[in-house]
Amino acid sequence: MKATATDAFYTDLIRTNRELAGAGATKIELESTEFVSVSVNSDTATAVTLETWRTTYSDGTSDEQTARNEYALVLSDGTWRIKSDDQATATRQPAPATSTDTGVPTAAIASSTSSNWSGYAASGGKFTSVTATWTVPNVTATGSGADATWIGIGGLESRDLIQAGTQAMVGGGDVTYQAWIEMLPGSSRPVPLSVTGGDSVTVAITQTGASDWSIGMKNNTTGERYTTTVKYVSSNSSAEWVQEAPSVGRGLVPLDNFGTLTFTSASAVRDGAKMDVRALDAHAITMINGARQAIATPSVIGADGASFSVTRTQAPSDGATPRRRRG
Repeated sequence: MKATATDAFYTDLIRTNRELAGAGATKIELESTEFVSVSVNSDTATAVTLETWRTTYSDGTSDEQTARNEYALVLSDGTWRIKSDDQATATRQPAPATSTDTGVPTAAIASSTSSNWSGYAASGGKFTSVTATWTVPNVTATGSGADATWIGIGGLESRDLIQAGTQAMVGGGDVTYQAWIEMLPGSSRPVPLSVTGGDSVTVAITQTGASDWSIGMKNNTTGERYTTTVKYVSSNSSAEWVQEAPSVGRGLVPLDNFGTLTFTSASAVRDGAKMDVRALDAHAITMINGARQAIATPSVIGADGASFSVTRTQAPSDGATPRRRRG
């Protein structure tokens, strides 16, 4: 694809393929393409397509997904080259919620379900800050998969989402840990904060101006800190504390066996008042696979009102509804 992509876009594709390979992907196939529209304006153009992709993983599982893509092209030396790909469905938003009872005594009695999220989310007001502490799961280096732990604002019922967290990627007999931030529709990016399994981390996202946000992350185990200020326009419509089955490129990465993850000191500022997850009346989200089996279940909120756990079940994740993430 190098001949039909700008250098920057081609570099991004290489990074995506490396991430997929690191997560155990062995084959990526374009099953079909349907052109929705094409518009040309001098030396730029836009092409909208519906594409179906199939990703096969080293453990024999595969997933297939159809998504809408809006390509931006530029004319260079007589050749149309892809400059960017806006994947309209490539968000970390959970699947539409439906009521379910997990049947697990220690789990939240009632929760919505999602193909890629498990945890708690609050809405109903203007959210300007969110924070939590958790211990990065110790993941075994067998098989392939990933898990991402994060807090965020927006994204529950909107297309905007500012988030920050930690992630484990399993592949090739190794586990790679990293801290990262992401502002949709942009790609997630790693940040210079070293983390590994067993480390305690605290993350906070706070709005400091109309479109100014401060993101702070601390490795409580090592004492290392990372702080940045970013520009982002948010709907301020929700706050989340989530354990996720992340996506890279054109497919969902199987959820690894992270065991049990516990959030503590989970709170957010809504309409100017700081409240814990219980006071926010946050609702639980259970991650399910394609057979509607629970693969990650949230516990009830603890007596302190600010803590809960997410536990990986024994159900396979290979049936989860595929989702895409930019990058």
